[in-house]
Formats: sequence, C-alpha cells, structure tokens
Amino acid sequence: MINRLITMAALAVGGVYVAKQMKKRKAGASTVRESIVVDVPVRTAYDQWTQFEEFPSFMDSVHEVRQLDNKRLHWKADVLGKPVEWDAEIVEQIPDKRIAWRSTTGAPNSGVVTFEPQAGSRCRVTLQMTYEPQDAIENIGDLLGAVRLEASSNLKRFKEMIEKRGKETGAWRGTIQSQGPSPTAH
Repeated sequence: MINRLITMAALAVGGVYVAKQMKKRKAGASTVRESIVVDVPVRTAYDQWTQFEEFPSFMDSVHEVRQLDNKRLHWKADVLGKPVEWDAEIVEQIPDKRIAWRSTTGAPNSGVVTFEPQAGSRCRVTLQMTYEPQDAIENIGDLLGAVRLEASSNLKRFKEMIEKRGKETGAWRGTIQSQGPSPTAH
C-alpha cells in the first residue's frame, strides 16, 4: 500500500513538472548541443562521419541511412518507438571542419556537426541539432531531455567505435558550399 502511494505521488509530481515545463516552452523548435573529445585526429573523425550509411552502427534509433547522391540522404529511424522516415540534404560540407544539413521531408530538423583539433592528435566533435517535436509524446520526450540523451549516447558510441578501430572506413572529401545562412549557428 505504501509503495502504491509513493508511486502515485511520484507520478503526480512528474505530471505537475511536465505541465509546468509545457507552459514555459514556446511552441516550435528545440535545440540540442552535445560534444565529445575523441582520441583520433580530426581527419579520421571527419572522414568516418562522412560515411552516413554506417550511422546505424553507432546511432541506436537509426535503422538505415541511404545516401542518394553527394547532397541527399534518406533516413529510417524510430522517434520514441515510432517508425519515421525523412529526407535530408547537406547544405554545407567543409572537409575536417563541418557538415550541416536540413530536412527536406518529414519533421523539420537541421543541424551541424563540427570537428575541432585538440592537443595530442585528438579532436572535439560537436553536434548541434534543431528539431520540431510533432505530437504530445514527442513534446514530453523533448521536455524530459530524450533527444539530448540520445545525442550524447550516439556521440559516446561514435567515440568508442572510432577509437577502437583507429581509422576511418572511408571518406568523402568534397566541399558543399552553403547557399545562405547556416541551418544551425556554430
């Protein structure tokens, strides 16, 4: 009986918290920014990140990324357990520095991943994403930090993968120039 009361009290407090956060949050986009230092040179980290079709090997909720051409990708993933698909285009790509994208179909999202040299042949990988939750469940997940946690976990798995391997599995060194403002500021 006491355990049931504690559980009900916890749920009530959680519900009040979520309701307050939803009132504070303005409708529209949310932004997540996470970074990690990896023990490989910038070129190695950057080159591996350009292997988009290998994202499912370190991104838990991503099932498939198909590279349609040098600028366009088709994604299949789960968002809070719900299967989703969308297309994205790379709007800026500068070797060893940054890759920026924006969705062209599906839920609006955009972002940039940057690569900064660090001492000792290491590099900082920073992922910044802006996205728009599409329903009440996604809004609650957003308020509870689900996307931030997912981004942080994905970067940790990328770090483990690239450090264990020690080298990239491929590379695309082409440049794509931005046509206007960057989708997410750095």
